[in-house]
Amino acid sequence: MNFKDIINNNKQNVRNIIRLITKETNEDLEQEVFVRAWKNQDKYEERGHFKTWINTIAKNISKDYLKSADKKVQQTSTAEEEVINSIKDNKVTPEEALMSKIRQKRIIQAIEGLKPKFKEVIMLSDIEGYTYEEIAKMLNVPIGTIKSRIYNAKKELALRLEDLL
Repeated sequence: MNFKDIINNNKQNVRNIIRLITKETNEDLEQEVFVRAWKNQDKYEERGHFKTWINTIAKNISKDYLKSADKKVQQTSTAEEEVINSIKDNKVTPEEALMSKIRQKRIIQAIEGLKPKFKEVIMLSDIEGYTYEEIAKMLNVPIGTIKSRIYNAKKELALRLEDLL
């Protein structure tokens, strides 16, 4: 039994099983599966497919990993850290408010400076939220023309607002 071939033929399947059970990619567990298979290869009985035996080892190692105390401690601390990180300070500093107003003013000026046909489609799509189909009907223009105008308008805005992006 060439173990290099066994690893190559089963690596992706083992990785998928581990990811499915643990909800994460874990190369240490993958390695442990193949080490355990290598150590216990004499215990393999050719009643079923070898792949099934490897899969069973991967499932068992993944389940053991989830049960382990280390994993539980990591999950608790990670969950607490996520909660702390998710709490955001909703206070806007005066500097942030000023920067936001300056940014908004620049965006409005850039839109105002567009050609009328570009300004019109940008206002309808991005500001007022109409779909391409609705805009095409409103303006009595083919949808391809609307898509083209929006693309060109956004390209022009990107150039004008390059320093903000």
